[in-house]
Parts: sequence; structure tokens; C-alpha cells
Amino acid sequence: MRGLLLRLSGLDADAENAVRVIGFFDRLITERAGLDTLVRSTSELAGCPVGLHAPGQGLCLRADAGGAVTTGPVPARAAVRPLEGGVEVWVAREGSPAPLDDMLLERFAIAAAVLLDHSSVPLPELGDPALVELVLSEGVGTAERSRALHLLGIGATAPLRVLAATGEVAGRSAQLGSVKAVLTTEVPDVTGRLGIGPLLPAIDAAKSWQAARTALRYTSDGEPVVWWEKLGSLGLLAERLDRADIAALPDVRALDGLAAEPGMIIALDALCATGSVRQAAAALHRHHSTMTARLARAESALGFELDSASGRFRLYLALMLRRVRDNSE
Repeated sequence: MRGLLLRLSGLDADAENAVRVIGFFDRLITERAGLDTLVRSTSELAGCPVGLHAPGQGLCLRADAGGAVTTGPVPARAAVRPLEGGVEVWVAREGSPAPLDDMLLERFAIAAAVLLDHSSVPLPELGDPALVELVLSEGVGTAERSRALHLLGIGATAPLRVLAATGEVAGRSAQLGSVKAVLTTEVPDVTGRLGIGPLLPAIDAAKSWQAARTALRYTSDGEPVVWWEKLGSLGLLAERLDRADIAALPDVRALDGLAAEPGMIIALDALCATGSVRQAAAALHRHHSTMTARLARAESALGFELDSASGRFRLYLALMLRRVRDNSE
């Protein structure tokens, strides 16, 4: 903390230490620290949870000692210092207050008032796609994300799911590269492929967005919608393997050769989805003898049988990895 390793729990309320506390907050103000930095640094200084509550800006920030800034209400046991406009700062220390807690709260409140004013640069107007982009960015702090959610009319703790879509889809959205990001609580209809992220508190929307993009990489023409929750350990594979790693796998190379036959990959997908030749044939409206002949050609190219659970699992994994490679962009 800029060389100031001060723990209030071990201080006496003498003038020298009071000056050090004042200087600590003065430096944060002079450097125009962000609100996340203010809350996190104050919690480290105090050695206990602290927070900033500014309902008019959609902020309800807190941090434990040495922890990341999150959202949360003012604890019932907290010592609170009110500011103008309904803003509050608080310190929640277990047991008796430390000698300089009153000084801490006073300077915390002053710094919060100044830095709130500095951070009140207008964000994009309500509904602007730039707000959605801000909510999903991993490079912004909790304060900026909370304010963007507030302007979108979404509470920081409200359940929210993020979708990654390649086509048209209704909802609050932003076009991020070739993929449209959508904030929603329910999954709407979409004309295109769709990766569905997990339902999380809105303040964690960036995590749902990352998961939705991973799910999108597992989509195909035969399976245009994929839910992150249903991927299981496959989600981790997509994050760890690059295109070159996947393309070098013999099973994937064999599938690339089989893809030259129209309908072959769809037939193999159907086999994995249904678990039997007859059910796969029924799903594709084909005679089972036609399906049997097609799968025999696939077995010859792959070099393993598909009539066992282990063979179908190996096929399924190769098919999924091939999707990840083809959808990497």
C-alpha cells in the first residue's frame, strides 16, 4: 500500500499515527484513486471489512482485509459514517473498536466524497450497448461495473445470464467482434448459434460471458445451442487446447477426412447423442441399414469400433474437440 503497512488493530491513538492515517487517505485523493482501490486499500489499512454504499450510483462495495472488492450490504454491526446524498462508508470490526477507528471513518468518508465526485464522469446513456460492453469487461473494477448495471436498471446481486450469439437475438446486447453478447434472465429465440452462460449475480456477468463464449465454441449445425452447465469438464478443455493441438490429434484428422462425405459428421453426432444405430437412423429419418453402412466406413477410417461405450466416448470427444477448433474465432 505505497509503503504504508499500517494495521489499526495494533495502534495507539497518538498524533504521529493519526498523521499517518491522514496522509494515507490524502495520497489516495491526490492520485485520484478509483473507488475499488479506495475500498480495498482501506480494508487493508483497517485489517477488517469496510465498505462504501452509494445507492444513487448503484454502488454497494465492500472488501475484507486483503481481499478483492465485491458487492454486499452494510453489516448490522458496522460503524457507519453518513455523507450527503444517502452515501455511507462503514467499518465492521469484530470486538472493540481500534483506537483510530473514528479517524479512519472520518478520512474514509472525506476520500469517498472526493473520489465519488471525480468518478462521476457520465457513462453511456441508458440502454447504450457500451454499457453492456462495460458490464462484461474483465478490465474494469467492481465500481464501474456496478454503475453500468445501475444505469441498465439491473441490481448488482440480481440473477443474470449472458448469451454469446452469432445471429439475431432479443435483449440488452452489444456486438463484440463477430459475436453478440446478450444480458438476460431467460433464453430467447435466436436465428444462429448460441452459447449460454451460467446464471450468476449480475456483478459476475464477465464470468458468465466467458463461459458463454466457451459454450459457443461447442456449437455445430446439428447442435446450434449449447449450455455451459452441460459441458462439464469439456469446458476446461476448450480453454487449455489451441487449434494446433487439436488439429494434430489422429482422431480429429480422421474426422476431417470423413467430413468430405455429405452427412457423415451429422450421422456420427446422432450416434453419440442417441447411443444406438437404430435411434440415430430414426433421428435422421434414415433406414438403419444405411446408417450401419455409413458407420462401418467411419470405423474403418477411425481405426476403432463404435458399438461400445468406450468407442462412442472416444468419437464424441473427437467430435467436440473438432468443433472447438473450427469455432475458435
